[in-house]
Amino acid sequence: MSPESPGEPAPDLSSEDLLAILPRLTRLSSALNKGRLVDRAAQAADPSLDRPAVGVLVTLLAAGEPLRIGGIAERMQVVGPHITRQVQALERRHLVRRVDDPHDRRARPIELTETGDQTARRYVASLLGWFAEVLDGWPQGDRDDLLRLLARFADDATARLARLEQPGNGED
Repeated sequence: MSPESPGEPAPDLSSEDLLAILPRLTRLSSALNKGRLVDRAAQAADPSLDRPAVGVLVTLLAAGEPLRIGGIAERMQVVGPHITRQVQALERRHLVRRVDDPHDRRARPIELTETGDQTARRYVASLLGWFAEVLDGWPQGDRDDLLRLLARFADDATARLARLEQPGNGED
């Protein structure tokens, strides 16, 4: 197996260490799904929006600047045509709008309208409120450690999965 292949533990991690992590990840995933956390946050934002639409709004909010369709798709890790359909629907609802790109007259980046911004912020506030409640009794140092390590884990896992998707990496 190559170092990029799934299933081969890193030399400094024992199988027992990895085995202890798996049930916890599974339990967390199951709890989040059963609790319908994302669905509840979407309902708080706007009951008539589906998850992909809310995802576009939150992506634009997090970017803090207008994005092209390709930029939204890349950040959401989906294909452009999917985002184009979502943006068109959001435009009809006046939650996003196309703006001029001062560097490229052909490009029409997407930005949130005031209503779209408020909708995205309601979604984020609902999610963050839930996580804040979970972490309420944690000491600040533990919260800082969690943030740092979770960010690192998410970045490393995402990068590794992206490499696995590249041609010639055993996915054939």
